[in-house]
Amino acid sequence: MSEYVSSHTMSTRYPVEVIRSDRRRKTVSARIVEGVIRVRIPGWMTPDDERTYVDDIVRRIEQQRRSDSVDIEARARRLADEYGLPQPESVRWSATQHQRWGSCTIQTGEIRVSNRLTDVPPWVLDHVIVHELAHLLVPDHSPAFDALLARNPLSERATGYLMALTDRVSDRRPAAIPAQPARAV
Repeated sequence: MSEYVSSHTMSTRYPVEVIRSDRRRKTVSARIVEGVIRVRIPGWMTPDDERTYVDDIVRRIEQQRRSDSVDIEARARRLADEYGLPQPESVRWSATQHQRWGSCTIQTGEIRVSNRLTDVPPWVLDHVIVHELAHLLVPDHSPAFDALLARNPLSERATGYLMALTDRVSDRRPAAIPAQPARAV
């Protein structure tokens, strides 16, 4: 087995080590070990591939750490009380929502909020939560739904913020890991 470690760009909070391995064929993985983000990549990756995938996985780890610091369920329960909306069964961050800011399953009362919102102002996050709580009463975007959203005095401002954010943010997820190059025999 051939494996080597190189230092990489720093994250905003942790040093990053990249470990290349000839045994690793397709996957990139990372975890924090003793205050260092250790990223394991296939040995055949080009320096550009390495940069792309390491930057992406470090960004996702940091985003996860930030979202873990917000008790989104407690926040949703407080907002439900404040605006006279139903209490959700559960509220959690979602790392898989790339097109929507939030979603809910009306039948189960489950709400998911995109972890892309970990860095927005609190009143914007509150708007997304109130939006999903309102869907627990009204499943569509009818005037009755709009009336529920209007209970939040910052709803219109938050909607504008999210519209501007959507215009600025592109999907930064890298494409699938490229196929391993053919080896000369």
